Amino acid sequence: MGQISLKELDVRGVYEIAPFISGDNRGSFVKLFEEDIFRKHGLSTSFVEEYYSVSKKGVVRGLHFQEPPADCAKLVYCIKGAVLDAALDIRKKSPSFGRHILAMLSEHNKKILYLPPGIAHGFYALEDDTVMVYKVTAGYAAAQDKGLLWNSCGIKWPSGAVIISERDASFPRMSDYASPF
Repeated sequence: MGQISLKELDVRGVYEIAPFISGDNRGSFVKLFEEDIFRKHGLSTSFVEEYYSVSKKGVVRGLHFQEPPADCAKLVYCIKGAVLDAALDIRKKSPSFGRHILAMLSEHNKKILYLPPGIAHGFYALEDDTVMVYKVTAGYAAAQDKGLLWNSCGIKWPSGAVIISERDASFPRMSDYASPF
């Protein structure tokens, strides 16, 4: 069986993962995770919780993260539909502080993102009934669960009306956030 491959993106520590995909007349088989390859790149492999969300077209979720001591790495991918995914570096000492990457994640390209602690994450659903999966290395901690206003960080989101939760709309702007990372 083949291996997955990892490529570090323009935000330090953020990796795009290309899974191993095999197909035949029955359909396809996809390998999403390979502990040895993650460890070779110094990435955490201790996932403790897993979630998924279902979103309508035009939904923006994020930008979410957990502050220390509950900060965590995330593994995110789309198993149905498509999203424009955003990862923003909020680590003050990082050479890529304040920069973000955008990645198209979809059921068709099967790309995965690995996000280290100190990365604010969000996405824009491009299709109805889009399903995103998240694996995290720390459990949910309400007191450390934070976010940044989705349109305050220079991210070029698709134009048009967005659907956003009251909570996400109330997050502080990036310029008003004192990062503990």
